[in-house]
Amino acid sequence: MSYNVHPEKGLINRGNWHRIKECMNRAENGEKITVGFLGGSITQGCLSSIPETCYSYLVYEWWKKKFPQAEIAYINAGIGGTTSQFGVARVEDHLLKYNPDFILIEFAVNDDNTEFFMETYESLVRKTFSHVNNPAVMLMNNVRYDDGENAEDMHLQVAKTYELPMVSMKNTIWPEVREGRIENREITPDDLHPNDAGHALVAQVITTFLDKVYEELETEEAPSDFYGKMLPGPITASAYENSVRYQNHNSSPEISGFEPDTEPQNDIREIFRNGWTAWKKGDSISFEINCSGVAVQYRKSVKQPTPIARVVVDDNEKTAVILDGNFEEDWGDCLYIDTIARHMESGNHKVEITIIEAHEDDVVPFYLVSVIGSN
Repeated sequence: MSYNVHPEKGLINRGNWHRIKECMNRAENGEKITVGFLGGSITQGCLSSIPETCYSYLVYEWWKKKFPQAEIAYINAGIGGTTSQFGVARVEDHLLKYNPDFILIEFAVNDDNTEFFMETYESLVRKTFSHVNNPAVMLMNNVRYDDGENAEDMHLQVAKTYELPMVSMKNTIWPEVREGRIENREITPDDLHPNDAGHALVAQVITTFLDKVYEELETEEAPSDFYGKMLPGPITASAYENSVRYQNHNSSPEISGFEPDTEPQNDIREIFRNGWTAWKKGDSISFEINCSGVAVQYRKSVKQPTPIARVVVDDNEKTAVILDGNFEEDWGDCLYIDTIARHMESGNHKVEITIIEAHEDDVVPFYLVSVIGSN
């Protein structure tokens, strides 16, 4: 079934096309090109019938078909249930280390439409755009199909600041659903994740923009004023650009009762790896990290009961946060992230996590996935 979603209306910020044209020109010349995708569950391909029907793969196929003379590599770094706060902490290890030439970023339905996520999103964009190989960066906003909500207002301000092209499903697919011209269940079973038909529509909005760039490939476009130079000043504090995930393979915390998980991680979506587990009340783990902000990633489990922990920074009770490993939802275990402290004075800070409640019938241990220090 075909739908008329006016994909040309998806471009909500033109941005500067110099880097994308550079990338296309290299592909046109037969060079090897790597295209990468960073985002949440929609980027990962959740609810597509097979990985090859998700929008990311369909956009990758556009590159292959448009440039058959080039070798096009594909990296899908989508992880379900994650935000740009986690994205900026993992983008180096999961994507940038492969030096992708084209990067599409998607966090509009995982981020809330708040200034906090404008800051984490800006930090991610700055880190990605300033990578050493000058990748072409494109931004994309998915949308909820029950209420049309996403983080577009905040994300769009970032796109405009860095002159990056941004396309939106809120301008294209959502109006058709809202007006009843597309039945929501034809394209999504849960009003969030597209099915194969929904993924095809998302890909169409993106590739319509890429087709337009390709049509104008011979029209020379000057680079942004900051191309190859210092980025413009941030519009937020942008205190997450240098986020580091501290796990058991790259840190040496003081441990009392916590045990490192040495099970190998074979895929980035094996999210409960490289952390620490604890069962008993009083078990503790303490980090000394250089940062201005602290977040903690841990498992919220549907297998209950599980121990409950508490985190405090610099022994300051005002920073104390309860980390409850019991998940109230039923769709599966959740990689949860709690922001503990923001915009502190940059320097060494102590982060201590202690089990404060355990039960004789605990089914699984408390699982600490990582401590994230941001600067």
